[in-house]
Amino acid sequence: MDTKVLFVSTEAVPYAKVGGLADVVGSLPQALRKIGIDARVIMPLYGTINTEKYNITYQFSFPYSRATGTTDVQVFATENDGVPFYFVRGWPFFGPDNSVYTTWDWDVPRFIFFNQVVMGVAWELRQRTGWFPDVFHVNDWHTGLLPFLLHESRHDPVWGRAASVLGIHNLAYQGESVGGWLWQLGIPGRQQPDLVYQNLTDNMLAISIAYSDILTTVSPRYAIEIQYPYMGHKLDGLIRTRTDDLYGILNGIDTDLWNPETDPHVVHNYNTENFVEQRLENKRYLQNEIGLPVQDDVPVIGIVTRLVWQKGFTLALPALRRLLVDTNVQVVALGSGESETEHQLWRLGHDFHWKTRVFLGFNAATAQHIYAGSDIFLMPSHYEPCGIGQMIAMRYGSLPLVRETGGLADTVQNYDNGPADVGTGFVFTWEQPDAVLNTLRWAVDTYHQQPAAWQRMQKRAMQTDFSWQQSAQRYADIYQKAIEKRRQRTLKS
Repeated sequence: MDTKVLFVSTEAVPYAKVGGLADVVGSLPQALRKIGIDARVIMPLYGTINTEKYNITYQFSFPYSRATGTTDVQVFATENDGVPFYFVRGWPFFGPDNSVYTTWDWDVPRFIFFNQVVMGVAWELRQRTGWFPDVFHVNDWHTGLLPFLLHESRHDPVWGRAASVLGIHNLAYQGESVGGWLWQLGIPGRQQPDLVYQNLTDNMLAISIAYSDILTTVSPRYAIEIQYPYMGHKLDGLIRTRTDDLYGILNGIDTDLWNPETDPHVVHNYNTENFVEQRLENKRYLQNEIGLPVQDDVPVIGIVTRLVWQKGFTLALPALRRLLVDTNVQVVALGSGESETEHQLWRLGHDFHWKTRVFLGFNAATAQHIYAGSDIFLMPSHYEPCGIGQMIAMRYGSLPLVRETGGLADTVQNYDNGPADVGTGFVFTWEQPDAVLNTLRWAVDTYHQQPAAWQRMQKRAMQTDFSWQQSAQRYADIYQKAIEKRRQRTLKS
């Protein structure tokens, strides 16, 4: 393997997951290694990670000094499907009692510490094993300081050749107003002109956007959307200064893991040849399991999501309430998040208890039963950088109903009931409850009136290639661009 890449992340499947970032970091490195990239991952060792279960073992320790004192850093390691994982533990930031994300005023200093100590771990790996990254692939604001630290070390013969690639998974979360911590921890001033001009020198994600060699987003559409105010979250001006270095690469999913033919949670496994009969059995199982009437001819609308504003429930809940009043459908929802959204969804389930079930929290088996047994998968996001729910739903033959934004627009082809006979789901554009309601009515009508077209659409959805293969090759090309760009900058300096 030639190119060496170190993924720097605060979460990764299977060790710690809060959002889609964990799925990407847990699966993309595997795909990269298959095409010859020596991809590895480094993340904090939270107390919630079961070290025995995952065979995470102690490797070495070293003292790490910074402005506030010296910390004894412990490094642990394991492998997951052939990918080396390194874990960092350092008291009090990451120890036996720490979870993934806590409060903002505690997460900021500990993730700044993580950025700093990653460089220390990389140096120790070089000294002890000879391995050193050609590229640091950082992700979101939590690791956004690292490109700046690499820039500050650009004149060093070792650090000067290390390139940086930023993966933007969700621009809305930025790590802003961190200047006091950066000053206290001895981080030099960030004098990049665009940061200074736009008063963004204390914003972790902005720092990463300004100093990374290459920027990526998790879908092509999202790379365009974040250049405009509505989805730019006040960083669109800065992003427009980096458009020559900005690439949108669609996320993939682990198609071996998300496979209805082998998924152990699916009661009746199936493929594209027998899905019509077997999915019906899974639908019946789902209805019976959650206590809804077992009715083959009633479409089941499934929801598996985080219950936050981004996911579009200000649009979906009024639409579902109106649909349930006059249409014979069933709804099953699984998720957790903001208390008000949880309450409103619970209220919907209470008011229509004879045809709606709401499960607050998360259960992997229930989620798979929804993917395998629902007919329509509702994902009406206000914005969606990529999203994997719609890809999993399509893989399992549940047709997604989505808003035309970000990765949803890149992955779901709208149904055309004309001669073209195309589509893998149902797409609406306007951020209005009526748009959701009318599209739901269209989907339900198609389910009843066009069963053959519905099944053809299911088969197309299940056959869509959402593997990492093509995207991994694009990342390999991006890494070479970053390395060459860093080389040119080093020569000029």
